[in-house]
Amino acid sequence: MRGICLRPSRARLWFWGSLLLVAIAAVLVSCQGLPSNVANCPVTPVPPANTSVVPPAQEPPPQALCGFPVQFTSPAVNGQTVTSPALVIATATPPDPIYTLRLYVDGKAVLYSFTTNVHQYVWMANGPHTLEIVAEDTAGYIATVTQQVVVTSQGPGVSGIQNMSNWISCSAAFTSGATCAAGLGVAKSSLTRHQSTPSLDGSATKFSLAGNHAYSNELYWNPLGAGNSVSHFTYDLYFYIDDANAPQSLEFDVNQAFDNTRWTWGTQCDFNQTGKWNVWDDLHGVWVPIPVPCNRFPSKTWIHLVWHFERVGNQVHYIDVDVAGTDYMVDQYYTSQPQWYQEEVDIAFQMDGNYKQQPYNVWLDEVSLDAY
Repeated sequence: MRGICLRPSRARLWFWGSLLLVAIAAVLVSCQGLPSNVANCPVTPVPPANTSVVPPAQEPPPQALCGFPVQFTSPAVNGQTVTSPALVIATATPPDPIYTLRLYVDGKAVLYSFTTNVHQYVWMANGPHTLEIVAEDTAGYIATVTQQVVVTSQGPGVSGIQNMSNWISCSAAFTSGATCAAGLGVAKSSLTRHQSTPSLDGSATKFSLAGNHAYSNELYWNPLGAGNSVSHFTYDLYFYIDDANAPQSLEFDVNQAFDNTRWTWGTQCDFNQTGKWNVWDDLHGVWVPIPVPCNRFPSKTWIHLVWHFERVGNQVHYIDVDVAGTDYMVDQYYTSQPQWYQEEVDIAFQMDGNYKQQPYNVWLDEVSLDAY
């Protein structure tokens, strides 16, 4: 509760004669120290009924409602020329905990955040665009800010992803109980960036898996940014395993989400069960083996992996994969996942434990995502 500041839609003053001055003074004193958007708000916002639920994006974006501070720091100048993907940095400062923060491009929601910050890349077509941040806190106050940009060229994408600091991970399930990396227990896992040895370019990232539960896994993902203008993706990386006999499987994914839909290109090198690469059937939520062999890789050797994907309407298309210099045509389509309300473009890497939950480490290096 904010305090006893009387807002115009709630205020009811009973006064008689000289009590009028006393009542006015009490109101003024009670408003001291409150954020200006709260103290001066002419209406009473309606708080979200359930703050644990991500709502579908409103399009066009909602208007500000007694807004609080929110600003862009990149692009820093209104009308700035940029190369796509453009680095977008913005910060909101709500008086209450944040509920939703979304980035809109030309009125379309492309990025959702659980936090008060955006520090991600946004893919946009050449030409002028309007960026807008819409932030809502748990009390129902809404802040907005817009920035004009002009995209003059298309860059190759995002590289050096292994070095980025915004990796997120989870084991079998999220704290909400929703499935994350699945498996049969909670793994013990860690990530250590900027490893000079082993490394191809002097800065690899080490991912470790251990634990006491057989078949427990850890999923790591990096929310790179957003955009609905790109539909073709190249996920390119090198990996190095210290004990190649220990993993049950290794997973490499790309996700794109907007318009209440998520396109997931999930791939899994299944060493122990199928001995093949599996791809993810978004709509049915199952792995499907494909006729591409997945034999165990040699230990302590860098392996180059390149996947090519595309989005075709409401389908994901697995085009081909290059494993250690050998190219395999895949050419398989699956329907995307509906009713998904978190807009984003991200990449993911998952480590799966075997029946002994043998500990092992994987280093990733020169990780990039190109999109057009």
